[in-house]
Parts: sequence; C-alpha cells; structure tokens
Amino acid sequence: MNPGHGWVPTLLAAWQRPQPDLLARTLQPLSWLYRGLLAGRRALFASGLRHSERAPRPLIVVGNLVVGGAGKTPTVIALVAVLRRLGHTPGVVSRGYGRGDRATRLVDARSVAAHVGDEPLLIHLRARVPVAVARRRIDAARALCDAHPELDVLVADDGLQHLALARDAQVIVFDERGAGNGLLLPAGPLREPLPDTLPARTLVLYNAAQPSTPLPGHVVQRALVGVVALDRWWQGDTADPQGWDALRGRRVVACAGTAVPQRFFSMLQAQGLELEPLALPDHADFDRLPWADHAQDVVVTEKDAVKIRPERVGRARVWVAPLDFRLDDAVGQALVHWLPPAT
Repeated sequence: MNPGHGWVPTLLAAWQRPQPDLLARTLQPLSWLYRGLLAGRRALFASGLRHSERAPRPLIVVGNLVVGGAGKTPTVIALVAVLRRLGHTPGVVSRGYGRGDRATRLVDARSVAAHVGDEPLLIHLRARVPVAVARRRIDAARALCDAHPELDVLVADDGLQHLALARDAQVIVFDERGAGNGLLLPAGPLREPLPDTLPARTLVLYNAAQPSTPLPGHVVQRALVGVVALDRWWQGDTADPQGWDALRGRRVVACAGTAVPQRFFSMLQAQGLELEPLALPDHADFDRLPWADHAQDVVVTEKDAVKIRPERVGRARVWVAPLDFRLDDAVGQALVHWLPPAT
C-alpha cells in the first residue's frame, strides 16, 4: 500500500487506534470472512488433504503477523550473522515479492531487483549469504541446497503464513505498532489472529523500544549505523558513522520506498539532518528517479539502493543509510536448539 495517497492513510490510522473505530467495525464482516478462509486453509493441512513439504535442511521462518514492514528483512540479516557466529553455514530462501517473473533463481551480485525482488537482493549483498527465490519456496530451498551443499540451515524470508513449507522454528517480528486494533484484515492489520500463547518453537522479536503485544519476546534495538556513498555501497563498503557530518547543515532529500517511511525519516532527523521527506510506495521500482533534478544530496534506504545503479543518479550525491540490528547469541542458540540435525 502507498502510505501517502487516497484512502490508505485513513485505513492505516483506523488500524492503529487502540479500540476499533466506526470504519473498522464497518469492515469487520469482511474480517470474519477472512478468518473463515484462514481456518479452512489450516484445516486442509491438519486433515492431510494438503501437505507441508520439508526443505533439504532445517528451516527457520522469519515473518510478521501484521501487514507492512516490521523489520523482517533486517532481522533475517541479523539472524544470518548470529548463525555464523554459532558455527553454522546458513542460506536464505524467499518468494521474492514484487519481482517480474516466476522463475526459480539463485541471487548473485549481478542480479537485478526486478528479477529476484528487492529484499532478497539486499540480503545477498548485505549479508554475503547464498539466496534463492522461487514462486514455491520449496523449489527455492531445493535449488539453493543443490547449488550450495555446504549449507546446514535455511532461513525463510517471510512465509509465516505459508503452510506449504514445513518449518522447524519460527521468528515473529513486531514493531512499535504491535497488533494495532487487534482485528484481522481488512478491519485491522493482522494477517492471522494474535495467539493467546506462543506456538511451539516460536520466538518473538520486538523491533521497538519495548514489547508492543502481550506475547513474551526479546527487544531488539535498531539504529542507522552511518551513511556511505551509493557507488561505494555497491562496491561493498560499510557505512561511516561520521558520515552524518557531511550532511548536517544541508537540505537533504530523504527517500524511502518502505511500508513505514516515517520511521526512516525520524531516524535521520535524530542525526540532526534537515530533511525534505519523499515517501514512496513500499517496493517502489525506481524505474524513474523520484527526486527533482536539482536535488544535491539524497539519502535512501538499502532496500531502495538495490534498485538504483550509481551511473543513473546524474549530478545528485546519493547516500545509503543502512539499518543495523544486532541479535544476542542467546536468540540464535534458542532457535538452533529446536533444529534437527542437518542431513
């Protein structure tokens, strides 16, 4: 959804009110229908009429219960780092939301977001981890393990509601919005009901200052680690924590094609930058550069940077501001404890 146009802001505001308002109550019959469809789908798997397929390696799913970005992709990147610190060799599988074809593809440095999806490409570039995408995630898992037999654990980027792929453990990510008004789509933001207790082999991570639902979990702090020029980012350079100094006192275009662009803008403002905010739809394609020709300094998210080659930006100085999560090893150890041995 585009957070800045038409009816979307009204609906998003209704979702975030502590109690359902008139708009949410009006939409609630559709939520009941949606709940019935969810229950029917789960019953098909529980009865054996549909089957969950197992990946060639133990698999951890990372996803969210609510619509919109809650920090899932940075969590995947952080989880890959934790698994490596614990001595594992992880790979990542994804459907590749928003890509232009349905082929099974291995992601590499020459891949383009239009073919593999912006988030899988970002994960590959940032984490330096093998990644595969496919319409059916099981196909991605098989292709990845065939190409990289050294892998001993897989992480599924998204797919919490994808029952066709069996998981050995799962991570549910929430941000400060929590479960909103507590209703299912379209009356609320929930993709599935908020459980009263955690399902087996489940960890909850809060990408927020404090827990935002009653579910027990770990609080993870996010931070912008600095900025790096777009061309240097593509070459693999890390962000410079002192790079903010070059941007303070200048008018900076802050561009974000994410589900919650205001979060990015607020974090930039906390660094003392004077912003001209430019909010775009989530997964914006950047086929055409959205900022004005006279823009001098532009700061983008990594999710957007994967769709902007340096040779396209002309006179503008484009900077990338990576978002950093760090998970405690205890989180990784809890997940690994639930995994069966790799075969």
